[in-house]
Amino acid sequence: MDAVYPYLVLRLAIFAVWVLLNGFSAGQLLLGLFLAWGIPRLLPPPVLPSPRLAAPLTALRLALRVLHDIVKANLEIAVRILGPESRIRPAWVWVPLDIESPQGIALFASIITMTPGTLSCEVSEDRRWLLVHAFHAEDPQAVAAEVKMRYEAPLMEIFP
Repeated sequence: MDAVYPYLVLRLAIFAVWVLLNGFSAGQLLLGLFLAWGIPRLLPPPVLPSPRLAAPLTALRLALRVLHDIVKANLEIAVRILGPESRIRPAWVWVPLDIESPQGIALFASIITMTPGTLSCEVSEDRRWLLVHAFHAEDPQAVAAEVKMRYEAPLMEIFP
């Protein structure tokens, strides 16, 4: 489908946003279709093929886990910030990457960044290491092992 009609999701999003922002008149529908057709034509062709989800149920479980972890981490960070500063132990952690899919690596880094208290900062040139800053890490190796188990392992099932 990507070869036949690249940027399909982008085209649908442009059309939907245009119509939602400007109303459902015939003129706005036509202009939305024109913009949805024309804007993506100005972009270069996609470099990477669209990823195929090999395990949609695993993807759903991962999404729920990430949402749970975001809420839990917000509470933990709030407690640490409101408590004594001496209880905070920031650390830089190099996380070894087993996942090879570029989309999987990008999603792994994004999940880490979305979760309060951690921030992915750099992927090594050989794509074997991810540098993460942890707001609180008494044991940096445990932080690396936890993010690999909680996020990278499911992503390896989703993006084989």
